[in-house]
Amino acid sequence: MSISFRDGQFRVRFSGVTDIGRVRDHNEDNFLLPEVMPLAVVSDGMGGHASGEVASSIAVSTIDEYYRRTATDAPITWPFRVPPLHEQRDRMTTAVKLANTRIYETGRADPNKKGMGCTVDAMFFAQGRFYIGHVGDSRVYRIRRGQISQLTEDHSLLNDYRRMKEMSGAEMEAFPHKNVVVRALGLAEQVYVDILVDEYQRDDLYLLCSDGLCGMLDDETMLQTATRFNSIDTAATMLVKLANEAGGNDNITAMLVRIEL
Repeated sequence: MSISFRDGQFRVRFSGVTDIGRVRDHNEDNFLLPEVMPLAVVSDGMGGHASGEVASSIAVSTIDEYYRRTATDAPITWPFRVPPLHEQRDRMTTAVKLANTRIYETGRADPNKKGMGCTVDAMFFAQGRFYIGHVGDSRVYRIRRGQISQLTEDHSLLNDYRRMKEMSGAEMEAFPHKNVVVRALGLAEQVYVDILVDEYQRDDLYLLCSDGLCGMLDDETMLQTATRFNSIDTAATMLVKLANEAGGNDNITAMLVRIEL
């Protein structure tokens, strides 16, 4: 069931689905369907002994908790006035870094969870803008006027290798380490967080997903499926269904966010 929040003249509507897929024996993905503010989070866990599920759960709950706790805070730069854009960028960075610290410390304290980690995409909407905090190879896409574009850049070995060398589609598909993540929450005491900020527009549709979705479906399939239905609940469910039909090689999470009047 979708949920929406008013932001100025617009309404921001959220829906999300997660699924174990057809190969894994448990689901290490977690996501936040917001309850009190326009904040979405998708996290894909990694690590043995089901600790990836623990890491992604900590990431989602920590970011949610931090945003709730800081919802009514006065600007920390008082009495100097800093544009709200800067405040919201800092808020997102701090939330994701706090999640990293909690995952890292949990892993250090419990040998069974040592080395656990997760990806994260967190997206917050305020005053006509969106703010994305991104670490790992989960993705955020934007669909605008019939075109789909990937907003985030994968922190993966494949993407690093691709930037260093011209690669054909066949070479990328055959790359033996394409699922290796080079940046994630929980792997080190500190983490660098990519922050993306932009203005949203009426009828924009945003897709946050784990690589279990975008690794199974091409951009055109995601575009056509996400825009085929009036209900984003139905569209999110269908995206997951198609990823399973394509093999379901990993856990699958799809969140859709639509900007409405």
